[in-house]
Amino acid sequence: MTDNELTKLIDALISFPYETEWVEFKRNFHSPEEIGERLSALSNSACLHNKPYGYLVFGVDDTTHEIIGTTFRIKSHKKGNEELEMWLALRLNPRIDFETYEFDCCGGRHISMFRVPAAVNVPVEFTNEAYIRVGSLTKKLTMFKDKEAKIWNRNNGKPLDKITVKQNLSVSEVISLLSVETYFDLMGLPLPTTQQAIVDRFRSESFITDDETGLAITELGAILLAKDLSDFDHLRRKAVRVIVYRGSGKQETEREQIFMKGYALSFSTMIDWIAGQLPADERIGRALRENITSYPQVTIREIVANMIIHQDFAQSGFPMIEIYSNRMEISNPGIPLISTDRFIDEYISRNDSLADIMRRMGFCEEKGSGMDKAMTGSETYMLPPLRFTVSENRTTVTLFSYRPLSELTRQEKLAACYQHACLRYVNGEMLTNQTLRRRLGIEQKNYSMVSRLIKEALENGLIKDADPGNNSKKYKGYLPYWA
Repeated sequence: MTDNELTKLIDALISFPYETEWVEFKRNFHSPEEIGERLSALSNSACLHNKPYGYLVFGVDDTTHEIIGTTFRIKSHKKGNEELEMWLALRLNPRIDFETYEFDCCGGRHISMFRVPAAVNVPVEFTNEAYIRVGSLTKKLTMFKDKEAKIWNRNNGKPLDKITVKQNLSVSEVISLLSVETYFDLMGLPLPTTQQAIVDRFRSESFITDDETGLAITELGAILLAKDLSDFDHLRRKAVRVIVYRGSGKQETEREQIFMKGYALSFSTMIDWIAGQLPADERIGRALRENITSYPQVTIREIVANMIIHQDFAQSGFPMIEIYSNRMEISNPGIPLISTDRFIDEYISRNDSLADIMRRMGFCEEKGSGMDKAMTGSETYMLPPLRFTVSENRTTVTLFSYRPLSELTRQEKLAACYQHACLRYVNGEMLTNQTLRRRLGIEQKNYSMVSRLIKEALENGLIKDADPGNNSKKYKGYLPYWA
């Protein structure tokens, strides 16, 4: 921040009638240990009060809020032979990226200030003890179990529209960072004639909010409409990366593209770029002989949209699409909130605000209907079943290019049977010998092959008999096990 911005911030902080639980004023330096405890307390209290930062300001009277100046210099102060900032950073857990500022105001009166980010996921400790602000006092967090519980609960999937990623902005700065035209074009709305009307609309969508000295952009607004994600702290790592490999392994990268604009700006361009990297395939199956790309665009589009929407923004890592000669792997950081078996019929999102706006912008389907469209496209192309993989901190959906039935493994055939049963069920229908033959491209004379597959799926608990009293194999219907 510039000196003018810092002065504006101090003026806003001292305008409060009393100290808050996320702002503390000090006349002068007392001890490094006291600062460490205050940074822990302010970080945890900022979390509880939905503030992006807490502030520890030296050079202000804590009663009158008069700027009196301080002799304390953060950047040159040492604890023993160690710089104070490093000494503090090593004793805060988890490590938090606090910032320090030194500047003069009010006729040369010196201010030293710490700005500490709000706790995320877990309370911040100093030397293995977490602190909290209670009124104007700093206390051990263990004395206030209700506040400690609220910190854990508040940060468990904190909504994107409640997290700010850039603060203290003017109207013109907001408009310079976010693509106004993209939003109004996608929403089918006329572009407002005044900046204030734009701000009012963005505020109603929770793309921006008000802070102490101006406007703040939320993570929701930035991740969707950023002209450049690298303008926002920590969001560069959420840019979607597409990697094309030569062959079926990672040994040789053919090309790579990183989409650094917000998702609303880059989504359609990204889908088109992916489609341009896919090989054409003339042997998709008996039903489709024309020269088309290896994977249906609707399948790619829906799975990529799901990857973006359902990622865990609190986890490190970026959404990624990897294209091999025989498959595509589409992955996002975080583990799903539901079992992969239920991707087609259940919908629980940790990012409902992002899902809602992307649906209204036309990038994805209504809640819960995207995966059935993806599977329908895959079945139309007679591709192997989708594969869902959950690792420690990542979820991956794999699309395989066409292979004849004879080359599918036993597990792939069972997965195809189960996914077909799910797809039929959500459409109000049932799996039958005939529908599964059609999905797998098996001729009627080979119906016994499908009967054996259905029997094995029953034995493995993947599907169940829709009507146990019906003994007619020709008209027998089956449902997914959970139906």
